[in-house]
Amino acid sequence: MTAAKRVTVRRAETRRRLLDAALDVFAAEGFGRTTVEQVCDHAGFTRGAFYSNFSSLDELFLAMWEERSAAMLDDVRTALGGVAEADPDAALRAAFHAIPVDDAWFRVTAEFTAHALRTPALRRVMAAREQAILDAVLPAVVAALARGGRRVPDETALGQALVAVHDGTSAQILLDPGDPAVRARREHLFFVVLNAYSTPSSPDRESEELP
Repeated sequence: MTAAKRVTVRRAETRRRLLDAALDVFAAEGFGRTTVEQVCDHAGFTRGAFYSNFSSLDELFLAMWEERSAAMLDDVRTALGGVAEADPDAALRAAFHAIPVDDAWFRVTAEFTAHALRTPALRRVMAAREQAILDAVLPAVVAALARGGRRVPDETALGQALVAVHDGTSAQILLDPGDPAVRARREHLFFVVLNAYSTPSSPDRESEELP
C-alpha cells in the first residue's frame, strides 16, 4: 500500500469513528449541549483530527444525515424492486418496513431540526436535503401505485403527507415501544395516506382501495 493510500484509508477510518462517536454523544447529551471536545474524547482523537474532517458539529451532523439517508434510500429501493410486479401492495409494505424507527437517531434529528429552525441558512439546507430524499424515493412509490392501478395527481402533497406520517408515528412508537397496536396503526395510516393521495387510473377501479 502506498503512503498516499495509507493516508486516505486512515482518514476514512478517522471520519468513521468521529461519526459513530458523535451519534452516541448527541443521543446521550443532546445536540445543543455537545461539544467538539466530547466527540473527540469519545472517538479517541484530538481536536485536530476533528477539524481536519469537519468544520463544525453542524457539518458533522449533516454528513451523518446524508450517510443514513443514502442507506435508507437504498433499502427502500431494494424493497420496492424486490417484490413481483404483480404485487405492488406487497412492495409498498416492504418499502414501509425498510424505513427504520431508531430511538437515538430520532432524538438527535429532533434536536437538530429545532436548531436548524433558528438558523435560516441551515434551515434552507435541511429543507433542500429533505426534498432531495423525496425526489429520490417518490418515483418508485408512484410507480408501485401505478402497477396497482392508481395514479398520484400531486406527488409533492403525497410526499409531505408520508413524511408527516413517518415523523408523527415514530414518536408514538418510541413513547410506547412495547405496544404492537401502535405499529399496526402506523402501517394502516401509511396505506390510508397512499389511498387518500392517489386515485384510480380507470373508472372501473373506483371501488378498489389499498389495504
